Amino acid sequence: MSQDLSTAAAEADVENGGRGLAKLNPQPRQAYDVVLKLHNAPGPFERIEGVAQYDVTNEAECGRINPETGTAGRITSQEPLALKRVADDEYHGTVYLDRMLDEDYYGRGVCHWKFSGTGALLKATGAHEETRFLTFIDADRFTAGDTLTRHYPARDYPRASPVEGPSGITSIEDYPARGNEDPTVFVPELREALFSISLSAKEAKQ
Repeated sequence: MSQDLSTAAAEADVENGGRGLAKLNPQPRQAYDVVLKLHNAPGPFERIEGVAQYDVTNEAECGRINPETGTAGRITSQEPLALKRVADDEYHGTVYLDRMLDEDYYGRGVCHWKFSGTGALLKATGAHEETRFLTFIDADRFTAGDTLTRHYPARDYPRASPVEGPSGITSIEDYPARGNEDPTVFVPELREALFSISLSAKEAKQ
């Protein structure tokens, strides 16, 4: 975004998923290598999108004040994370903890950013009606080098099955499948046909 972006345009940009007035750090240094792995995938995933999330830690001192409530709005930014395929079921990327630039964006003090975590969205071909398989690892586990593995019913691939309700059968489009770390929470018939997505990271060698 332009440095002289108007406040109104910045707010509209944020509403559309942009970063508004916030700027990227031109020289980030705190790099982490990210690995996404698929296990027993029921089919190919043509759309795999990563994201790194950052949140301001002192919005009360620096955030834009909502004129209706008098409170500071939460300032967050989700920056794209490129995931490169290195094997049939493995993708690599790089996340910078210091990707955002600490600066006074609203004339009320310097906004201090903190990395909150990273996640991914996967779809079979990318078609709207297909299931969105989602995963997200928070910053503490990310920087500690933990591996987050979430399990998903294979039957939701490539799209969730229609459900029958009081008004008849309803088609489910763009279903957000968030999975579960514990595979035993699924009923036995689903437990026998699960696949998983793992996210892990380690500090990059300088």
